[in-house]
Amino acid sequence: MTDSPTPAASDPHSPAGPDEADTEALRQRALAALLTARERTTLLTDSVDDDELTAQHSPLMSPLVWDLAHIGNQEELWLLRGVAGREAMRPEIDGLYDAFEHPRATRPSLPLLAPAEARIYAAEVRGRALDVLDGTALHGDCPLVQAGFAFGMIAQHEQQHDETMLITHQLRSGPAVLTAPVPPAPTDVAGLPAEVLVPGGPFTMGTSTEPWALDNERPAHVRDVADFFIDTTPVTCGAYQRFIEDGGYTERHWWAPEGWAMVREHELTAPLFWHRDAGQWLRRRFGVTETVPETEPVLHVSWYEADAYARWAGRRLPSEAEWEKAARHDPASGRSLRYPWGDEDPTPERANLGQRHLRPAPAGGYAAGRSPLGARQLIGDVWEWTSSDFLPYPGFSAFPYREYSEVFFGPAHKVLRGGSFAVDPVACRGTFRNWDLPVRRQIFSGFRTARDL
Repeated sequence: MTDSPTPAASDPHSPAGPDEADTEALRQRALAALLTARERTTLLTDSVDDDELTAQHSPLMSPLVWDLAHIGNQEELWLLRGVAGREAMRPEIDGLYDAFEHPRATRPSLPLLAPAEARIYAAEVRGRALDVLDGTALHGDCPLVQAGFAFGMIAQHEQQHDETMLITHQLRSGPAVLTAPVPPAPTDVAGLPAEVLVPGGPFTMGTSTEPWALDNERPAHVRDVADFFIDTTPVTCGAYQRFIEDGGYTERHWWAPEGWAMVREHELTAPLFWHRDAGQWLRRRFGVTETVPETEPVLHVSWYEADAYARWAGRRLPSEAEWEKAARHDPASGRSLRYPWGDEDPTPERANLGQRHLRPAPAGGYAAGRSPLGARQLIGDVWEWTSSDFLPYPGFSAFPYREYSEVFFGPAHKVLRGGSFAVDPVACRGTFRNWDLPVRRQIFSGFRTARDL
């Protein structure tokens, strides 16, 4: 999520009928989301010492202490100043934590708050923000507070930075500091089809009713796609190894020109964090070196690598519309569901989310989260690259600030869908759109392929 607010005057796609909502339930939902996010932020920042908090572990990422204070600064900007109209607590630091003003590579040179000071600042902001939540009517004429939108937006913002900090943890060197149980293994993958048919025709894409949906998910509109097949599960490490062994990184004809230039320039031979030793593929995962698990979805691949694999396999990446139809369309009712399994919120039985595990589940997992058409793991486990550029939906309107989505629209960024094990449920739904540059590999990205009927 980008973070230099230029507030819009109104939101033409604000959810209808907020006065009818159970405002106390919304308040409790917002409270729970904020508290959950802060628990995770604390885990990610308290698990390393101050030297590691202030270090830059990769020029692609900020020092962890920057993320910590930035989380507090955005919460102050939107909840204390924006919703409550209070005076700025620390106006002199606004520029330091403006993501557009300072690229990640330059942030270590800034006079950032020290770890102890950053913790105190974020905690003071949070205490005041909870008071604002307690005293704010979550309905009325102000679109920022309708259905608790601003509080949900800030919870999503913090969780998105928590995912970013988890990426930094993956990039750091040194011993493991984070632990988590392994995800459950599937028990019913025997006979699971390799692909499922998604029938063509119109469906509703996006949303106009999800109260905390962000501007690029709006408005709901009708799309029409032709019949196509899509993989039942994301592409696995084992399948990707076969691509490597068949000359995937040495055969130019599988690659888009820009992707081939990336392979040659950086001498790529495998996904990020993989290396070959004694005849087997190993990977580094959060400070632990282990054998690459063949049944897990492949992780840390760029769009170019996903596209090259799909070409090698005689297939293609699904478009964003195809992905969403596969994930949300229910042929029996003709409805677009909130999630593949229905309209109910995610649970641990349905999806691998929320850093509950520090890796994807084996392919075929989470049968309770399958789509009506039978595809699995469309939510959680790995972000999935699509073939689509990041573009606005018809009728798009920036809210509450242009810099969240609008400035990124265009062919430079590709869309990812579905979330990963590093994404919290508050920031993951069937309409949620992520985007990144096609060269990015440090993100928790994988893919599945598709083909025409």
